[in-house]
Amino acid sequence: MASKRVLTTALLCAACGGAAGSGVALTLHDGGATTTRTVTAAAAGARTAQPVDATVTSTSKALTPGQVYKQTAGSVAFITAEITQAAGSDNPFAPSRSQSGTATGSGFVVSKDGLIVTNNHVVDGATSIKVKIGDGPQQTAKLIGKDSSTDLALLKVDTGGKALAPLKLADSSTVQVGDPTYAIGNPYGLDRTLTTGVVSALQREISAPDGFSISNVIQTDAALNPGNSGGPLLNTAGEVIGVNSQIESGSSSPDGSTGGNTGIGFAIPSNTVKSVVTQLEHGGKVSHAYLGVSLQDATGTTQGAQLATVASGGPAADAGLRAGDVVTAFGGTPIASADDLSGAVDGHAAGDQVDVTIKRGGATKTVHVKLGQRPAQVANAG
Repeated sequence: MASKRVLTTALLCAACGGAAGSGVALTLHDGGATTTRTVTAAAAGARTAQPVDATVTSTSKALTPGQVYKQTAGSVAFITAEITQAAGSDNPFAPSRSQSGTATGSGFVVSKDGLIVTNNHVVDGATSIKVKIGDGPQQTAKLIGKDSSTDLALLKVDTGGKALAPLKLADSSTVQVGDPTYAIGNPYGLDRTLTTGVVSALQREISAPDGFSISNVIQTDAALNPGNSGGPLLNTAGEVIGVNSQIESGSSSPDGSTGGNTGIGFAIPSNTVKSVVTQLEHGGKVSHAYLGVSLQDATGTTQGAQLATVASGGPAADAGLRAGDVVTAFGGTPIASADDLSGAVDGHAAGDQVDVTIKRGGATKTVHVKLGQRPAQVANAG
């Protein structure tokens, strides 16, 4: 879907070493940042299936920052990935030439038997992945699956028969602006670092590594820096409300790089994590519905999502939708903005057949659209 209100963002994976002294291209390294992404406001979220051992709870008893740390830090992982990126990759996060290096990031345990969530961009292109959980020993992790469209990945470690302590996934739809937030991760390799803040905004939308958008992103002013990627954003109950992934990086230093924390960070919501982890755990891949359009808010007196472009050969085009059409309902759900439609599409699965109500030239009509499977890379329309 098209972005509307744009901020510059950078990934939070720290990287060092590699060809010609470079790190993993288009991620943050100790000297700065080499990528930008867009941020907009977004509305409805993705489906919320739940991973096996990740439970949804709520509590009225607020823990102190120290109590949150004591309760959760032992389940936060320090991730080290040896990266090799091939030249000519179609991935916009990959370098323009062959490079290699060591990327470091964060993650957290989501099942007793060793499942760990992190960001896709932390482990993308990895030839080997090492994980250190809490103050435990470093061990090899297996990549179970990854999803570029949500920038999430699922790892697994051998627990040796010992049950790990999974962090609980909260219901991110209940998060409110002003709620306290706690981030635990490994900024600049400083393992299990705690930073604190609040939820500073909701319903943000950031761009994923494949160019599509991630909806319902949580904005926080808790300090996030290179190495925080994949770590948990926690509430006062010590539950995960999001996965820390990007920071706003609009200002650049004289050498063209960007620094660390700016007070604006972004976390992928826990409800999205639940859905993605379940799919990765049971098949290694994630299905995303695809309409094949780019969007903007309708102008004038009509509320809705205007189709800015329609991808040739996509589901929208096959159903007869055209650029300029204004979508006012999708699957029976009223649509008042581009964000509404983006979220509504995210709430469906590939193959779903949906009635779409549009306004065109003063007339209202309903068309039947069969949603497709999102392609690996965003093209002219998403």
